Amino acid sequence: MLIKKKILLVYPEYPDTFWSFKHALKFVSKKAAFPPLGLLTVAAMLPREWELKLVDLNTRGLNDKDIKWADMVFISAMVVQKDSAKSVIKRCNKLGATVVAGGPLFTTQYEDFPCVDHFVLDEAEITLPPFLADLEHGCLQRIYSSKVRPDIHTTPIPRWNLIDKKKYSSMAVQYSRGCPFDCEFCDIVVLNGHMPRTKSREQMLRELDAIYASGWRDSVFIVDDNFIGNKRKLKSEILPAIINWTEKRQFPFSFFTQTSINLADDRELTALMVKANFNMVFIGIESPNKDSLTECGKSQNSSRDLISSVKILQKSGLEVQGGFIVGFDSDPQTIFQDVINFVQKSGVVTAMVGLLHAPNGTRLYQRLQDEKRLTGSFSGNNTGLSINFIPKMNLEHLMEGYRRIVNTIYAPNQYYARVKTFLREYRPKRQKLSALKSQNLRAFFRSLWVLGVREKERWHFWDLVIWTMFKRPRSFSLSISMAIYGFHFRKIAELHAR
Repeated sequence: MLIKKKILLVYPEYPDTFWSFKHALKFVSKKAAFPPLGLLTVAAMLPREWELKLVDLNTRGLNDKDIKWADMVFISAMVVQKDSAKSVIKRCNKLGATVVAGGPLFTTQYEDFPCVDHFVLDEAEITLPPFLADLEHGCLQRIYSSKVRPDIHTTPIPRWNLIDKKKYSSMAVQYSRGCPFDCEFCDIVVLNGHMPRTKSREQMLRELDAIYASGWRDSVFIVDDNFIGNKRKLKSEILPAIINWTEKRQFPFSFFTQTSINLADDRELTALMVKANFNMVFIGIESPNKDSLTECGKSQNSSRDLISSVKILQKSGLEVQGGFIVGFDSDPQTIFQDVINFVQKSGVVTAMVGLLHAPNGTRLYQRLQDEKRLTGSFSGNNTGLSINFIPKMNLEHLMEGYRRIVNTIYAPNQYYARVKTFLREYRPKRQKLSALKSQNLRAFFRSLWVLGVREKERWHFWDLVIWTMFKRPRSFSLSISMAIYGFHFRKIAELHAR
């Protein structure tokens, strides 16, 4: 039996990026977009008799009192949280706390953290048990690592009681790990492998039950690397079960997730997702240039009309958010205008355009290392003005072109026009989450003041409001939400410009 321990779990702060949604969250009085699902899951793997406390630095501050209370401080982080993680570790070292670190940041860059006492790397289902066994016997090692891919049927339900859910705009669930594709720049296969490993139907329903029982009635992000990695199981087991579950409870959640563009080829799967109350998917479109797609191994994108695929999904009732990258060796000089034209024509309202980076361990990292073109480690923020290799395109031209893309697509005239382009294609199948929430009212009235009166975009905002009321009244709430998100994206674009 393990000695009873007091464990402080700390989730470092995200910097202000496109993905932080910092400026949009203020409209709904939320602190963070998503909860620290990894830490909550690890917490469920720890002995039940241990005392646990979780501090998410995106929702509250970390006090010295918290650190002194703990026997050990567990830290998990994404690469983009590196600076905040270093700050937390420094504070823990100063106060004499034992630090245990894991998650994507430390799995790929643990050498950069000499002041961490113990690393529990890779996937916790495999590496946490030996750590706990050694802790019981008083013979802890510094590094626990394994390339064995666990069966995630053993993964427990996250400890939702450790967070204040009111501070988040969405809850999160993981269904699968791994991706069948092998994009050169992507570290998903480094962390989770090629073979999609999935949870059972019963597991998924238990996890949804747990979130439902906590009182949550809003959006749920299925955080998978590629939700449709195993399409057969989704269509035969998982989605029919979720449909039955959600219909019985009168649609308490809307779902969104990440998929590959080949979703557009499977009308049955798309229809099932919409019936289950999915309303949004993020897709790595990457580039309108076929040579660049071929270069990075994005075979599922290079052999199709990407805009047509996007519009198929929009017409089916799914908003498509898109990821785009510039800086490939094959990018032509026209790539910046090509991306702008693609984004505007496709109606991809949330278009996350970033500079190419080479994450540690990827095929791209290895190639650039062999070519002696690497200049540093991946910062985790691919929508910032940095790059960790020597591009073939002139660096100054690349940076200026990137700034031009971001400043153009998030300029009010371009952004609001793109919202209309999307809404003309979008065909929602039902009115989802029909109950009017106080946070939605707050967001609406705040948007009237901030976007309709205070900001320079006011005329574009009112034009969209009036247009939506008359042309797409069923999508009025979505239209306002998109206006709010556009405000956040513009703030980040202005930061880049400065």
